[in-house]
Amino acid sequence: MTHARSFEVRCWIAVEQSEEHFHAHVELADDVAIHPGDSVRVHGEPIVLAFGQSVIAERIATVTRAGPLQRAWTKLRAHFEFAELYEVSFSGRSQP
Repeated sequence: MTHARSFEVRCWIAVEQSEEHFHAHVELADDVAIHPGDSVRVHGEPIVLAFGQSVIAERIATVTRAGPLQRAWTKLRAHFEFAELYEVSFSGRSQP
């Protein structure tokens, strides 16, 4: 059963594992925008690569839209989590 605020969309997954790059990116079809609190679940078998390989695969993803309360909560949490980055200090002394 699909949630009322959920829908399926095609997507492409680009995965690379090499000396230059180590990443996995998902691009949704139809210019679907993702907003704070939304979730995306990509369906299909895990992609396993050997070192030095890359692959682009087409899959189906389920996008679930956040409600107003979840969206506001996500924005608030993100603000404070981003602020934690400012709590980094650097020391002039070298570590052993």
